[in-house]
Amino acid sequence: MNRFFLHSLLVLVILFQGCQNAPQPYVAEKAMVVSAREEASTLGLETIRKGGNAFDAMVVTHLSLAVAYPFAGNLGGGGFMVYRLNDGNKGTLDFREKAPAAAHRDMYLDSLGNVIPGKSTTGATAVGVPGSLMGIYRAHSKFGKLPFESLLDPAIALAETGVIITENQAKTLNNYRSLIEEVNGPESLFSKTFKAGDTLVQPALAKTLRTIKERGITSFYEGEIAATLANFIQQEGGYITRGDLANYEAVWRDPILFSYRDLTVVSMGPPSSGGVTLAQIMKMIAPYQPETLDYHSPEMIQLLTEAEKYAYADRNYFLGDPDYAEIPMNTLLSENYLRERMDGFGYGTPTPSEEIRKGEINYAESMETTHYSIVDEEGNAVSVTTTLNGAYGSKLFCDALGFFLNNEMDDFSSKPGVPNMFGLTGAEANSIAPGKRMLSSMTPTIVEKDGELSMVVGTPGGSTIITSVLQTILNVYDYNMNMQEAVNAGRFHHQWKPDEIMMEPGKFAPELIRELEDMGYKINIRENRIIGKVDAILVREDGKLEAGADPRGDDSAKGY
Repeated sequence: MNRFFLHSLLVLVILFQGCQNAPQPYVAEKAMVVSAREEASTLGLETIRKGGNAFDAMVVTHLSLAVAYPFAGNLGGGGFMVYRLNDGNKGTLDFREKAPAAAHRDMYLDSLGNVIPGKSTTGATAVGVPGSLMGIYRAHSKFGKLPFESLLDPAIALAETGVIITENQAKTLNNYRSLIEEVNGPESLFSKTFKAGDTLVQPALAKTLRTIKERGITSFYEGEIAATLANFIQQEGGYITRGDLANYEAVWRDPILFSYRDLTVVSMGPPSSGGVTLAQIMKMIAPYQPETLDYHSPEMIQLLTEAEKYAYADRNYFLGDPDYAEIPMNTLLSENYLRERMDGFGYGTPTPSEEIRKGEINYAESMETTHYSIVDEEGNAVSVTTTLNGAYGSKLFCDALGFFLNNEMDDFSSKPGVPNMFGLTGAEANSIAPGKRMLSSMTPTIVEKDGELSMVVGTPGGSTIITSVLQTILNVYDYNMNMQEAVNAGRFHHQWKPDEIMMEPGKFAPELIRELEDMGYKINIRENRIIGKVDAILVREDGKLEAGADPRGDDSAKGY
C-alpha cells in the first residue's frame, strides 16, 4: 500500500510540475502568422495590418521565405495550400512541381537498367517544373484583396537590404557549401562561407522579383525570366524548356475531409499523401479512444505505431498523381476497410511490418521543407507547405535570377524496387511520366471544432510530416495541451519500413523505451534528425489566437 501511495504521489508531483512548467503560447487578439523566419512572419502580418487578408499575407510570407530562408523557401520549388474562408468554404490548391515534357519512365537508368547515382538528386537533371509562383498567384487571384504587384515590395526590399544570418542558418549553409560550390563554381553567391551575424544581400533575386512586379507572373512562365531560366537549365544539362514553363498550371482540388470525435479535419489530397494517410491513422485509432490512454504511455505509443504501419503501407502502394493513377479513395477511407486493417491489433504485441500486405516498398523522404500558417482578422485561414525537396534543392543556383532550383524529380520512382536519396522505393502509381506530379508527404491541415475554425497546422519533415501533424492535433484535442506545448512535445514516428520507431532524442523516458523494447519494438533514437518543425495556430474558445512556433528552428509567430 505504501509503495502504491508513493507511486501515485510521484505521478501527481510530475503532473503538477508539468503543468507549472508548460510553455506558454504567444497569444494575439485578431490575426497571426507563424513561419520559419521572423522576417517572413513580421512582413506577412504587416500585410494584414495594412488591409490585406490571409491570401495577401500568403504571397508576402512565401516570397519573404524565398529571400530569408533559401534552405527551403523558394521560387524554384512548389507546394500545397489548404484554405478555409470565414464563411466556412474550404478547398485546396496543388502547386506541386511537374515532370518536364522530355521526362520518361527510365530517364534515370543506365543501359543496364540501373539507377545512375546523383542524376535525380543533384544538378539540372534533377529539376522539376517549378510551381510556387503560380501557386501564390492563383491563390491571390481568387481570394486576395490588395494589388498583387504591391505584395512583391516587402520581399524586394528584404533582398536588397539583406537578412541577418542566424546560427542555424550559418551551420546549414556551411554544411552544404562544398556541394553547392561543386555544382555552381566558387564564384556563386552561396559558395562562400557564412557566419552568424553576416548580412546576406541578394541583388539578383531582388531584380527577378522586381521584373515580376513590373511585368507580371507571365514573365516567369512565358517571358524573359522563363527564357533565362530554361536556357540556364538546358545549358547545365537539364530537361526543362520554355514550353514546360508556359504549360505549367496550379490545380484546385477537393480537400480530404474526415471526422475525429467532434472535429472535422481538412487536409491535402493526392498528389500529396498527407491527407489520406492522416485520415487513415486517425480513423483507425478513434475506436480505441486514445484520449483515455496516458500521454506517451506504452499503450498510446503502440496504438499510434500500429495504425501508422498500415497507413504507410497503403500510402506507398496506392498513392500518386490522381491525374495519372487511379486511386481507390473510397476504399482507403472507408470505416469497414480501416477496421479490418486493425483487426489483428492487441496491446503488448507488435505486428511485424513483414506481415503487413504491400510489403515491397520502403519509404522515407526529404525533411528540407517549410510550412507557414496564417489567420487574418476576418477569420480566413491558410495552411501552406512548400519545398525544394532536398536542402537547397538540387544545389543548382541560378546566379542570374538569384534562386535555387528543386530536385523534386527524385520524389518519383526512378525504378520500382530501388530507393531514392531518402530511401523511398516507389510503386507504379508514382512512376515518371511527362507532365506528371510527383508524390509528396506534405500535410497542410486545418481543423474545425463544432463547425468553427479551430486549428491551422503543418510542418516540414519528409515522411515524418504526417505523424508530426497527427501528434500535434492529438496533443491539443486529446491531451489538453496549449498550442506551444503541443508543438514542443517530443515526437515519435513509424513509417512501416524500416520496422522501427524513430523517437526524438531526449524527449522520452529511458523506462518507456525499455518497456517498448521488451514488447519487441526496435527503437531508433536519431541524434542528427529533427522530427518536424511544426508551425500552428489555435483558435481558443474566447476567440483569441494561440501560436505554436517550433523551437527546433528559427520559427517565429507574429500577431496583433
